[in-house]
Amino acid sequence: MLLEVFLVLGTVIIYFLFSKKKEETLPFKDGWWGKGQKPDTEEDTTIRPFKVETTEEELSDLFRRLDQARFTEPLENSCFHYGINSVYLRKVVSYWKNQFNWKKQVEVLNKYPHFKTKIQGIDIHFVHVKPPRLSEGQSAKPLLMVHGWPGSFYEFYKIIPLLTDPASHGLSDEHVFEVICPSIPGYGFSEAPHKKDFNSVSAASVFYELMLRLGFNEFYAQGGDWGWLICTNLAQIAPNHMKGLHLNLASVSKMGFTHLLSILLGRYFPGLFGFQEEDIRRMFPFLEKGLYRILSESGYAHIQATKPDTVGCGLNDSPVGLAAYILEKFSSWTDMEFQNLEDGGLERKFNLDDLLTNIMIYWVSGCIVSSMRFYKENLQKGIGTQKHEKLTVQVPTGIASFPNEIMHTPQAWAQKKYTNIVSFHFMPRGGHFAALEEPELLAKDILQFVGKVEKEQLWKKKRE
Repeated sequence: MLLEVFLVLGTVIIYFLFSKKKEETLPFKDGWWGKGQKPDTEEDTTIRPFKVETTEEELSDLFRRLDQARFTEPLENSCFHYGINSVYLRKVVSYWKNQFNWKKQVEVLNKYPHFKTKIQGIDIHFVHVKPPRLSEGQSAKPLLMVHGWPGSFYEFYKIIPLLTDPASHGLSDEHVFEVICPSIPGYGFSEAPHKKDFNSVSAASVFYELMLRLGFNEFYAQGGDWGWLICTNLAQIAPNHMKGLHLNLASVSKMGFTHLLSILLGRYFPGLFGFQEEDIRRMFPFLEKGLYRILSESGYAHIQATKPDTVGCGLNDSPVGLAAYILEKFSSWTDMEFQNLEDGGLERKFNLDDLLTNIMIYWVSGCIVSSMRFYKENLQKGIGTQKHEKLTVQVPTGIASFPNEIMHTPQAWAQKKYTNIVSFHFMPRGGHFAALEEPELLAKDILQFVGKVEKEQLWKKKRE
């Protein structure tokens, strides 16, 4: 009898030991992305001040190309349904030549401190903004903010003051941030990788090194577009260093049977799949708001995930072509309904100075090709095949779900990937470029999320 008891107890112990799922982390990717062979000498870890600059030669070349632009007449009543409307594009180019002041915008870019530092063989550019003031006994919380394509670090220029000096903008100053906005390698003023296979895990590893180099052992991270994936990977690489992860896009690449079943039946039995009323409104009918929308908006991704250099070379040679390619995304990704307008609704949410400043960052740095390659590096092996796609995220997570995002991800889906969602909010308005379009809404959501994490010390509970 005693032997049987021991056998049963032993079986139970073995079951719990081996059946308990181990919390896996994503391996840090220590690569070398510089030219040629990795040198034997140690890397220079100096952090160097950087300024955005421009020259008369650069401007003369730009204006010559703008003057020589060839335009194609659009189809009648086509609005933005065939891509950018060249009637509106002519207006943009006219403004670019006659009213846009790049020298003034360079001053705007330089109003925040810029730096560069060498990591894994390439120069990494970042903006680092500290609070202008802190209350006695208060310390700033480091916040890494990562952009995507076809955006840049400039997307965060309107939200930075709301986070570093919230009280001056009518927001709660219970939590004040020290904001770090790097350019993804191959974007803006960060050097492009010289080797193949630089993907989101590579970028996350580089940014992890950056944060440690800046002296931040614990920090928050925020991202949308590629910033969503890079920050997610960073949470998987260094969960004990990230206090919280905030996203304004949370895509799920690994779709299981329950996901597919919820697409078929969720409209009729929402409670069965954890859907809320707003989920139903945003997702269904699924063919129209899901599948067809993705198909109509993903052609660029297929090109960039297969042959980015071919199209990229043309865009790198033509500022008008570059503007057309980028502006079309700022139209449809801000609101799909803007395709029904002759001007793509671009100036309803943005101004031309901001839009052209983002385009100029791509133009003067010549980074459009390398930025497009990031799609190939991340997607060439197929969706759902990478290790990071199979791992969950345990870091406390906050999600701001904007209504005009191309694809809606309900909390019930996101929860399968982000197992510790502590804040999920349906935002009242806004689309893909949330930080630039709705900086106050996004800032408030970040502030409340961090407030919840700090008050409940959620990052400490995760480690216990």
